[in-house]
Parts: sequence; structure tokens; C-alpha cells
Amino acid sequence: MKAAYLEQGKLEIKEFPTPEPGHEEALIRIRSAGVCHSDLHIVRSDWAGVPDTGPIGHEAIGEVIALGPGAERYSSIGDRVILGLGGTGGGYWCGACEYCMRGEPRHCAQTQGIMGTFAEEFCVWAKSLVKLPDSVGDEEAALACGGLTAYGAVKKLFKHQIQPGRPIAILGAAGGLGHYAVQIAKAFGYKVIGVDVGEDKLKFIESLGADYAVSPEDAQELVDREFGGVDASIAFTARIAGFDQGIQLLRRGGLFVAVGLPATSEGNLEINPFAFFFKDPTLIYSAVGNVQDMRELVDMAAAGQVKSHIGRTASLSELPAVFDELEEGAYVGRAVITDLGS
Repeated sequence: MKAAYLEQGKLEIKEFPTPEPGHEEALIRIRSAGVCHSDLHIVRSDWAGVPDTGPIGHEAIGEVIALGPGAERYSSIGDRVILGLGGTGGGYWCGACEYCMRGEPRHCAQTQGIMGTFAEEFCVWAKSLVKLPDSVGDEEAALACGGLTAYGAVKKLFKHQIQPGRPIAILGAAGGLGHYAVQIAKAFGYKVIGVDVGEDKLKFIESLGADYAVSPEDAQELVDREFGGVDASIAFTARIAGFDQGIQLLRRGGLFVAVGLPATSEGNLEINPFAFFFKDPTLIYSAVGNVQDMRELVDMAAAGQVKSHIGRTASLSELPAVFDELEEGAYVGRAVITDLGS
């Protein structure tokens, strides 16, 4: 089978033996695989400490073609499924520790990630799979990470008592994750201020249903004039400047949700203690989601409340070019690999 592999920072498409499913694993024939910005960071060695050798890709839709021992309890041959759960924590979790019991399997001491979905076939723990209805097409592969991550971030507004109807800012609103968050937040009833760079992106944000679409340069004035600060801001941007602005846009006592992972070269997030004291914000990080979140998001997609905007489709052999284009901001929304065999 063909698969993408990162060899000391160099991306190659190579031939590998078809894997065999182990205990409670399902073998998936990949029908489509989403290209996530975090894949780009890994390929470019942007994050210190992340290996530069190994398989790549962590969001996909495919068909179950074989089952290992015990997997029949969770899946059936012929099921069309979505897999990935954001990569981190999507490969295994114990189900019994304090983190698993409160719906945070990513922190489980036994957690395993998913990496390697840019391939014709892929083995995955069957318990992490979510079966798809026919109304959710193969082009929606990016729901597995981009959509799920956005869903998990917006859900945290409820946890922190940010009620529907209140104003929230989404930074990086036209991006691969942000465009999901705009749709999800509107479906939940929030007043959405989408922030991004460029006229085309602002028009795209408006088309998603945002109440306001504004550039970073104009965001503070608009938010101060219309709301006196937002109740929450969610930063999907991979720039520290976007994190800083997200905090600045908050009203006193507001909630800042960090989602993007800036390159190590961007430096650290810095907070002035006196500004921190006066604004008294709540700062949290939100990463991916769990299998129940994935089921809920699939239901939203099936109901037409969330849809991937596909800016690029490609074959597996074109993956290096897709990464170049993603880095350059050449397309809006998501890229999807739809032909894994060429």
C-alpha cells in the first residue's frame, strides 16, 4: 500500500505492507484524509521536541475491511467511519482513570495517539470509531480533527457559564478550524465576531453566518463600541499576536480559549500582571475532543448545521504541494486527499 512518511524532515510517498489489525483493532481502507495545519507544523519541524521521522496524517473517513479479535463488539465490516479524534488520544484510552471518567481521555496515562492516515489502509482501535450516516460525505474527513477541535472549544463556553446570545470573538475565523467554530457557535446561539486577515476571508466569514467579520486592526474598536468587550474569545490562530488580541478583546472577567499551537519560534505568551489583575480573565486551553463529542458533531453535520469548506482536493502524490500551498495561505478552508492510491 502507499503511505506518506516523514524521514528526518523529508516527506516521501512510499510502499508499505498492508497492516493487520490487532486486538480490538479495525483495518480501515481510507477513502479521504484531511490535511490539518498541525500536519504542516510537524512536516516543517516547527514544534521543538516533536519527532521529524514517522507516519503522518490524523483525520480520515474510510471503510472497515477487517477486524481483529474483540473488535466486533464495536464495529462491523462494511461500516463507513470517521477516525482520528484529533490525533492525540484517539488511538487508545483506559476508560477507567479519573481523566477518562470525566471525559478527558487525552490526559489518560495510557493514552495513545493516531498518526498515519495519509495511507491506503490504516489500523485503528475500533472503540474510537464513529459510524457515519450517508448524509455525511467523504469530503467531511476534516471533521475528525478540525471540526472536533472547534466543537470541543465552543462547548467549553457552556462549561464556563458563557450563555447563548452573548458576544464571542473567534480569531482565525476563516481558517481550517475557525470556519467550523463560526458555524457551531451560531448553531448554539452565540453572537459571533469573526476576526481574520484579508477581504476574501472576511466575506467568507460573513457567508458562514457570523454577525460581524472584521480585520485584526479594526476588531478592538468594533468590540469596544458594540459590546464593551466580548464574554469569550477563542484563538484558532497560530500566531502569538492573535493570542494577545484575544485576551485584549475580553470584557472584565471574560474567558480566553486557546486552541492554535504557534510555532516554537513565535516565542511565549506574556501577560502583564497588573493587566491580568484588572481584567481578571479565565485562561484555558482546549484540545480536540472525545468520542462522544465526535458523535454529537456528526449529528450536527447530518442535520446540515456544520459543513466543511473544501478549498483544495488532491491525490496522495500531491501532498507535498498541498503543504506548500497551506503554508502560503493559497486556499480558504480545508484541503482533503481524496485519492490515496496515487
